[in-house]
Amino acid sequence: MDKERINQIRIPVLGLLMILFVGCATEDTQTVANFTSQITMQDEFDTDGAPNGNVWGFDIGTGENGWGNNELQYYTNRTENVKVENGVLLITAQREDFEGSSFTSARLLTKDRFEQAFGRFEARIRLPYGQGMWPAFWMLGADIDENPWPAAGEIDIMEYRGQNPSVLIGSVHGPGYSGGNAISKEFELLNDRFDTSFHVFGVEWSPDAVNFYVDDVLYNQITREDVTGTWVFDKPFFILMNLAVGGTFVGSPNTETVFPQSMLVDYVRVYENTNVR
Repeated sequence: MDKERINQIRIPVLGLLMILFVGCATEDTQTVANFTSQITMQDEFDTDGAPNGNVWGFDIGTGENGWGNNELQYYTNRTENVKVENGVLLITAQREDFEGSSFTSARLLTKDRFEQAFGRFEARIRLPYGQGMWPAFWMLGADIDENPWPAAGEIDIMEYRGQNPSVLIGSVHGPGYSGGNAISKEFELLNDRFDTSFHVFGVEWSPDAVNFYVDDVLYNQITREDVTGTWVFDKPFFILMNLAVGGTFVGSPNTETVFPQSMLVDYVRVYENTNVR
């Protein structure tokens, strides 16, 4: 696989522009933040084996641990469920009996390893497909132990229902606008699917707004004025990546759902907004 190198990436340098996107992006005029950047964290997944333990930890277990949405998988750190191979991170869901669950998968997070307030957070990912597949690339407020969800805040850079492989969702959750009342917008990939090739999913986050991108197309902007409760996006957040099976968002797998299924991550990169200190 030909990997994109860091010196080849176009780092965003965006002025205070009013840009009109139509079609699959948005029909609303949106303000793009003045954004210049330098990289603060990157994982290119170039070394085969376990993910870099200096960057990634794991949630182990099920929703009974205090997180989850009636999902069916047991999260592990086994190589059957998570490994780096041939230049990509593979997060793999398996159909198997394990610790009382019928499926296994993995959930990685940078909690207590890397956190940042504001900037650009992006990953290049190829998604799985099929009823009941629920991959996500997202962030939680680093103070979540002191301020349980949703008070800590959540930014869903990308989540997706495997049964609808051309549509993804970007959302924010906070006090007064969480769960089914999250502030969200969909992005539809016209004449293509997210499970057949890699795409870059990202947010550019400033003190007053979160802008959502697919392949550098801005499709959603959420500002302080848009939230229906308290704005909690003014502090450090950490990153999570996971592949859930089933749950309230996607429903259970059916007889046509293929296992094993993998979420392939080519890289994760974070940039500091040098205009915000």
